[in-house]
Amino acid sequence: MTGPPPLDDVVGIVLAGGRSTRFGADKLAVEVDGRPLLHHAIEAVAAVVSQVIVVASPGTDPALPADLEARVRVVHDPQSFGGPLVGLVAALGEADAPIALVVGGDMPRMVPLVLRRLVATIGPGRPAVSLEIPGRIHPLPMALDVLVAGRAAATVLERGGRALRELLAEVGAISIPAPVWLALDPAGATIVDIDRPTDLGSAEPT
Repeated sequence: MTGPPPLDDVVGIVLAGGRSTRFGADKLAVEVDGRPLLHHAIEAVAAVVSQVIVVASPGTDPALPADLEARVRVVHDPQSFGGPLVGLVAALGEADAPIALVVGGDMPRMVPLVLRRLVATIGPGRPAVSLEIPGRIHPLPMALDVLVAGRAAATVLERGGRALRELLAEVGAISIPAPVWLALDPAGATIVDIDRPTDLGSAEPT
């Protein structure tokens, strides 16, 4: 095994229940570098944590990487396309670790060193950590204190919120400064996501 072993006290959560409206098809099944887009996200998270939850739309059964099936389980959104926060709450309710590493299923180039830095930054007074980009916080990937985030997410949903940014604001998230995480990922690949077919070019290794 290369690199540090996966962490047992952190659960990975891969949000994979979106509509793919802007893409025009099931983008997570589109092959990037010979593998489905979703597999890239799962593999990056599995390099950091020992257990992974994939949040899928109701009635769907996403294909999982064969070599990771024993470490990955699927949880379904309680409602179709209710938004990422609804899916996150479903996964947090199934988590059996104190910390969650949350990513999007459409993020194919995440750097495990950056993901580990997110997890390592969680601590007292720091229940949510994400990455800074110029002028704002990027909501995914992020690390969360499972109990604190679960309560806060329920509060946001009760008042009609659906966005991950609302959760980050509710818990007073901190961010890792851009110069710090970009030192681990100079290309900024960790925050690349695929919304449209034209974005696939940015998913290829540089």
